[in-house]
Amino acid sequence: MRFRFAGIASLVVLIASVAALGASPALKPFERGTWQSVLKGHAGRPTLVHFWGVTCGPCKVELPLLGRFVKEHPEIDVVTVSADLVPNLPGATQSMLDKAGLSSTENFIFNDGFVERLRFEIDPSWQGDIPRTMLISRDGIITTIEGSAEISDLEKWSAQQLAKH
Repeated sequence: MRFRFAGIASLVVLIASVAALGASPALKPFERGTWQSVLKGHAGRPTLVHFWGVTCGPCKVELPLLGRFVKEHPEIDVVTVSADLVPNLPGATQSMLDKAGLSSTENFIFNDGFVERLRFEIDPSWQGDIPRTMLISRDGIITTIEGSAEISDLEKWSAQQLAKH
C-alpha cells in the first residue's frame, strides 16, 4: 500500500512539473521602481521595450509582428509592458502575448492604482498613448516611437546595434 501511494504521489509530482514547464511565464507587476530595474537589468544590451494594451486596436496588429521580430532577432532583448488603463486583466494580457509568440519575453503589467506615476517615471512627457516603443541602445540612449512601430525601422535599429558590437 505504501509503495502504491508513493508511486501515485511521484506520478502527480511528475505531471505537475511537466505542466509547469509548458506554462507561460507569469506576468510581472510593473510598479514604482520597475523601470529603473528594467534599465539596470538590460544595461549594455540593445533592448526594445514595447508598451501596449489589450484594448488598443493597433496593438492587436503590432504584437504578432513583434513576436516574429523576437524570433528573428534573439540577440535583441525585448520587454513588453501592458499599460492599458481599463481594464488591465492579466488573463487577457497573457492570452494576447501567447498568441503573438511573445510569452518567452520579459512581460510586465501595470500594477499601480496611480498609473500617471508609472508613466512619469518612464518618461515625464508621456501622456499614456499606446502603442509606444522605446529602443534602448547598448550605451543607454533611448529612442521613442510613439504609435505603431514600423518593423522596417526596428530592423534598421537592430542592424545598427549589432554592427556597433
